[in-house]
Amino acid sequence: MKNVVVIVTDSLRFDYLGAYGNERVKTPNFDRLARESCLFSRAYSEGVPTLPARLAWFTGRYTFAFGKGWPNPEPGDVLLAEVLWDKGWETALICDTYHMHKPGMTFCRGFDYVEWIRGQEGDPYIVDPSIKVDVDRYFKPRPQEDQKWRNKQVREQLEQYLRNTSHWRREEDHFVAQVMKAGMRWLEKVWKGRRPFFLWLDSFDPHEPWDPPEEYRNLYADPNYKGVELIHPVPGEVEGYLSPEEEEHIRALYAGEVTLVDKWVGEFVNFLKEKGLLDDTLLIWTSDHGEPLGRGEHGHGIIRKARPWPYEELSHIPLLIRHPEGVGAGRRIDSFVETVDIMPTILDFLGVEGPKWMHGKSLLPLMRGEVEKLRDFAVSGYPGRSWSIRDDEWTLILWLPQRPKRMDETPWTLGGTLEMPKRPELYHRKTDPYELRNVIDDHPEEAQRLELALRRLAASLV
Repeated sequence: MKNVVVIVTDSLRFDYLGAYGNERVKTPNFDRLARESCLFSRAYSEGVPTLPARLAWFTGRYTFAFGKGWPNPEPGDVLLAEVLWDKGWETALICDTYHMHKPGMTFCRGFDYVEWIRGQEGDPYIVDPSIKVDVDRYFKPRPQEDQKWRNKQVREQLEQYLRNTSHWRREEDHFVAQVMKAGMRWLEKVWKGRRPFFLWLDSFDPHEPWDPPEEYRNLYADPNYKGVELIHPVPGEVEGYLSPEEEEHIRALYAGEVTLVDKWVGEFVNFLKEKGLLDDTLLIWTSDHGEPLGRGEHGHGIIRKARPWPYEELSHIPLLIRHPEGVGAGRRIDSFVETVDIMPTILDFLGVEGPKWMHGKSLLPLMRGEVEKLRDFAVSGYPGRSWSIRDDEWTLILWLPQRPKRMDETPWTLGGTLEMPKRPELYHRKTDPYELRNVIDDHPEEAQRLELALRRLAASLV
């Protein structure tokens, strides 16, 4: 009996994980699992932010070429859970990613069991106005006159979040803990072992607000910091808004959140081991995208996902796949893989034939060492806003010449008045891994070559 577990931890930067080379942030459970898994060092989210990535996972199809924006599965889409349910798997979706459950969303198609853990970010869960919260302790408005609408929107979102979490008293109350414990409950109380299972655990943490328990915060925060606890800053440019100390404190909060997530995913993985379920289960741990966290390599001068800049800190994602038979265990694969490859990989492992129109490819041949690569490049972008393409040496970013011209006109981002760029950008990955120095004027022929490859890919998609 073959089972599958997919663990998604939203907004998890690959470079905050020990197995990817970070020596400061404590992620012992991810690192331990990486030693038992195949680690993909160049995994990319073809479409960001939240929902485009999930649509790619659930369908195995690209979103960037179709301008889907903030997408919902369409009636004609065949979703991974639908395929597996039809073939006899018991399917479960447990998540606190509230965008997936907003009115009209149909990401739950094909799941026998759906559990939505309420209260993340701006989810209107607890609306009792008598619950008073100290928003000023956590909120810093932007000083610019034209940012008032954005300040108001973020403050209201933060106030809602603080109401939603006002009853918390223990670490176990945090959302990632709730999601992982719900997964354990489902396996113990609901799944009876009669059929193989497909379990999708979707944790919105470490997405902002970044409010780890104090012991996790204190692992990384400067003990002399006296400023605002900026768990939910107003997105946009750092310059003119955050001091270097505030910026560093935000990164400390994020790091604490990452360690918290690592702890609770580790609890769930240990549960699988104790129950003997890992012997028959393909386990995948990944994220939908990263997170811009400030100046330079931290986020190109941006805090939060404030604009459709598909740089490394946003597009590059972690990906571990643990095969129950040890296929690829301890290997690091440096070839390009994408979010669209998850569905074909799962179906290949289970021996289930998938829809013919999937764009992704199974990663099992890579894990078995049968092939060295599946593609020559990876693509990533904000649907309808930007495209990017990366090969071994170069990154090209293209901006789509259409409305909206300004990101405050974009319905799914609080990007504010940041102007859309007017020129493509080219980066030399080998000497500039964080994509900070645009060299398109020096190498126009490389930009033309990559743009042609990207357009050919887009034209080939049906």
